[in-house]
Amino acid sequence: MNSHTIELGHGGGGVQMNRLIREVFFAAFGNELLQREEDAAILSLPSGAQSTMAFTTDSFTVTPLIFNGGDIGKLAIAGTVNDLAMMGAKPQYLSCSFIIEEGLPLTTLKAVAQSMADELAISGAHIVCGDTKVVPRGCADQLFINTTGIGLVQKPGLSASNVAEGDAIIVSRDVGCHGATILMNREGLELGSALASDCATLWPVVEALIAADLDIHALRDATRGGLAAVVNEWAQAATVTIELNEAAIPVCDEVRGLCELYGMEPFQLANEGTFILALPAAQAEQALAIMKQFSPSANAAIIGRASHAEQQVGTVVLQTPWGSQRYLKVPPGELLPRIC
Repeated sequence: MNSHTIELGHGGGGVQMNRLIREVFFAAFGNELLQREEDAAILSLPSGAQSTMAFTTDSFTVTPLIFNGGDIGKLAIAGTVNDLAMMGAKPQYLSCSFIIEEGLPLTTLKAVAQSMADELAISGAHIVCGDTKVVPRGCADQLFINTTGIGLVQKPGLSASNVAEGDAIIVSRDVGCHGATILMNREGLELGSALASDCATLWPVVEALIAADLDIHALRDATRGGLAAVVNEWAQAATVTIELNEAAIPVCDEVRGLCELYGMEPFQLANEGTFILALPAAQAEQALAIMKQFSPSANAAIIGRASHAEQQVGTVVLQTPWGSQRYLKVPPGELLPRIC
């Protein structure tokens, strides 16, 4: 391509658009299904596969587009694959649509596409169809991505409503890194640290948990609203009390410091590679041992349990290090705009 930035002509359906699709998207995602260039992909399930499928869609917008630990492309793939994984589904196929603002550097778009390709390789999923639109300057925030995913369910029945009294609550890693990283990058803060987003594909560790035939009741990735949003949703959906030990919840020093600086709650910050697990307490240590074999979950921890305290059903109670208790509530609004 002669141009070094995206022009309106790249979205016009003509020569420029065809060249953009071939030189950026086919170069990154090329496979037989995608390159047939039909209006829809005709998909075949693997031989002997279960008939139950999971289907999800999400849109991604983040500022800055590239941040410590990832970029909008990695975020889009990991986010959609993780939504499938949380339903016990092996990711198979994704669609991908790009809304590109005129003037976006072509090098940025190529880097994002390659990042997406690298992340796809972790789960083995494929982008098999997509769309590209280019809008005038000022009509979008550089780049928006929408992805839709299909997966084959390997562990049926996972649901927030299945969390049961006596279940252990496990978090897969330290919380708040994505939200804190976006805040740090946006504000130009220099902490002299290696703080990075937790953005990651979670299917490998979930697949290992499923293979161990554990009695998993619920899985959820703690994205917007963080840990607080997930456990509150579970408490209400399952009509239980969730009791958490604040001292057991892993939070790195950099995230804790930023939260103190800005008056934020680390348990409410967004994550993009952290999940919460509920299963019978008798299986908690086995699950923890499996999770710690994977680098994204090296500091996984048992952080609490589900109970049935009559006067606190549907709430999350946090046991503080000082022996007191407080309610952990869902954030009232968006803490950080454009985080995912």
